Amino acid sequence: MGFKTLPTPQTRFVLFDALRGIAIIMMVSFHFCFDLTYWQLAEFDLLADPRWILWRNLIVALFLWLVGISLVLGQARDAARFWPRWRQVAGSAVLISLVSWFMFGERFIYFGVLHFIAVAQCLGHWCLRRGWWRNPGWVMGLAIVLLLTGGLGFDAMNPRWLNWIGLAARKPMTEDYVPLLPWLGMVLLGIGSGMRWQARGRPWLDIAPSPVSNGLAWLGRHALAIYLLHQPVLMSGLALWVQIVE
Repeated sequence: MGFKTLPTPQTRFVLFDALRGIAIIMMVSFHFCFDLTYWQLAEFDLLADPRWILWRNLIVALFLWLVGISLVLGQARDAARFWPRWRQVAGSAVLISLVSWFMFGERFIYFGVLHFIAVAQCLGHWCLRRGWWRNPGWVMGLAIVLLLTGGLGFDAMNPRWLNWIGLAARKPMTEDYVPLLPWLGMVLLGIGSGMRWQARGRPWLDIAPSPVSNGLAWLGRHALAIYLLHQPVLMSGLALWVQIVE
């Protein structure tokens, strides 16, 4: 599809790393509130209050939009690095499933955000490599259709075997679930945004270095490690606090 070759060996985009860092801060804050509720140190209605649901959806949307952009930029830079990175995400998803099985039993996480990202990356990489998505306007139009209609769902999507591949009309019994519909639309929106940005011949979109931007970018570059480690750290810390208070 004629991706532009980047003119320097720089391999990171500070702005996108910083945006991912913002998403990390939002996610950790959300999970901290979840953990406070779990340990009965606070009462937050995270599953029913529209404000909490909106916050959670904004976090997921920002992460997945950046996944789509990263797919486009990765194809332009070095497509050979895709599979090593993908194996890290897929392996982490398997780890999440195993740990959550011991913690939650039948409510274990089998298609959470990392599982979704692994599937979406494969689909996006496959289509980009074959040049199926040549028109960013068409891709973004499809994304909007999925976002507007994908959340409607059908009863035929509710059997467990469809839940396992990321399709569901209602959230199944699992601690975290990110279905392909409508969230694949957010990845496509990121792909379309990345394609349009590349097509306009503006390969560099940077922000001025500062302690804030550098700190956010550092978080963004280590997003997967933080995602895997933050909950054990938070839960362990709160468990210790409860023991001390009691």
